[in-house]
Amino acid sequence: MSEANSVSRSTRLGPEERAAAIASMREKELDVLVIGGGIVGTGSALDAVTRGLRTGMVEARDWGSGTSSRSSKLVHGGIRYLEQLDFRLVREALIERGLLLQRIAPHLVKPVRFLYPLTKPLIERFYIGAGMTLYDLFSYSGGRPPGVPHHRHLTRRQLLRAAPSLKSDAYVGGLVYYDAQVDDARYVSTLARTASAYGAHVASRVRVDGFVKVGERVVGVRARDLESGEEFEIRAKQVVNATGVWTDDTQSMVGERGQFKVRASKGIHLVVPRDRFQSKVGLLLRTEKSVLFVIPWGRHWLIGTTDTDWNLDKAHPAATAADIDYLLERVNEVLAVPLTREDVEGVYAGLRPLLAGESDQTSKLSREHIVAHTVPGLVVVAGGKWTTYRVMARDAIDAAAAALDAKVPPSVTQDIALLGAEGYQAAWNKRAKIASAFGVHPVRIEHLLNRYGVMTDELLDLIRKRPELQEPLPGADDYIQAEVVYAATHEGAMHLEDVLARRTRISIEAWDRGVSAAPVAARLMADALGWDDARVDREVNHYLKRVAAERASQQQPDDESADRARLEAPDIIAIP
Repeated sequence: MSEANSVSRSTRLGPEERAAAIASMREKELDVLVIGGGIVGTGSALDAVTRGLRTGMVEARDWGSGTSSRSSKLVHGGIRYLEQLDFRLVREALIERGLLLQRIAPHLVKPVRFLYPLTKPLIERFYIGAGMTLYDLFSYSGGRPPGVPHHRHLTRRQLLRAAPSLKSDAYVGGLVYYDAQVDDARYVSTLARTASAYGAHVASRVRVDGFVKVGERVVGVRARDLESGEEFEIRAKQVVNATGVWTDDTQSMVGERGQFKVRASKGIHLVVPRDRFQSKVGLLLRTEKSVLFVIPWGRHWLIGTTDTDWNLDKAHPAATAADIDYLLERVNEVLAVPLTREDVEGVYAGLRPLLAGESDQTSKLSREHIVAHTVPGLVVVAGGKWTTYRVMARDAIDAAAAALDAKVPPSVTQDIALLGAEGYQAAWNKRAKIASAFGVHPVRIEHLLNRYGVMTDELLDLIRKRPELQEPLPGADDYIQAEVVYAATHEGAMHLEDVLARRTRISIEAWDRGVSAAPVAARLMADALGWDDARVDREVNHYLKRVAAERASQQQPDDESADRARLEAPDIIAIP
């Protein structure tokens, strides 16, 4: 069946699909080419292809490898933006939260409960309670229930029952409210795969080196396949620049100054074992600059975040010893038994792409997004929040569609479920039977369903053929070997780092940060992708250097020295 007549396509996103995508993009002009495979880029590709546009997307590294995999992993309205009176942004984000929770990705996006402890009995309770009432009301604005319960007030005794490890004499009570959380990297790779399944031509590890212009009009890009070294052109009627913190760099290749600037703000998070302190809920704490989240994350807590200007390497933002100490000091202000550096299991740093304005403080810069046609044929989308990616993508493709000759249908992504979502609830209800049929613990099936949804069947098929694949990876008991094979064959993972850092979260969740899992995972990928022994050794050695460089950077006192230490481990390349 020809592409034009094809209705359904493969849900795999492996090496063959990547090669076919590159061949298609080289051969025939696209309606829309998206540059950037983060949350906004992948969202834009899905938006465009589901409007019937011939769509391509390229990403220089792995899906979500920049900002989009290093967030607080929250899908939220941004309760702190209420204080800034940014009601429109909060309302928009809460509507999106409800969509993601209930319709688009219920297998990946889950409710999470937070406690806001109070230090003053009346005024603070009234003030914060009023804000949370607004938060609840805004979440209904989409015309459907919010998907999470309303906030409620706690007495001091109820607070200490919910969070026994808080200092008993510090608080007079609290409020509990709900938001949602997501494995951000998994969501992005699933979004890329969903776009591919609908017919988008998507390829990671393809770098854009320049734009092709006819007069002042952008008509395509010059690209390089970083796996083969091959250079080629991709022609497109409209190009969308969705490169996040790299927006200004991408724009500079056009030879034109953009209409706005994007500034990078570094935020770091600590990963701490769940047993280091007792609490049934996450925590939202005020700091002198912003807020601090303590977020339940499986068998761990995520503690973050910081907010500091970053002007160094954008691909590998580095956490410093000062960053780590800052977060420990802030969280220890509320804990009865303080955390130490020895309690920190993992650390990660990410960059927020903020629209630069008049403020010198990154925490004051806008979380709104902007879409602009800076030059003919080129749409730029920048700023925004992870939670509102779908709105950003819709607005970007609206701008691209307006410049196309043909009439383009409106966005339909509010009704497009990601791969694995359709039938998830029914599969969840059968989880005990599935576990019994495969002779595995129900918790293992729950883990798979909450990562793959109904696509869990494909992992179980792998296990049926190779029972040894149900064994956990060394030093990372939460993940089984089948997940590594599946990442390589179905999810576009091309390097060991892609699997350990993004398809799984072993690099931040394991005490050794994946060092013991690396050789086993590399061998599993070798079998799936046809690597020889030299390639296996190269992939493992690169990953070990990455871990060592990250650990070294986290001992440094300032950004400059941390950046130098982190860059001791260069990016992996397929060709030695």
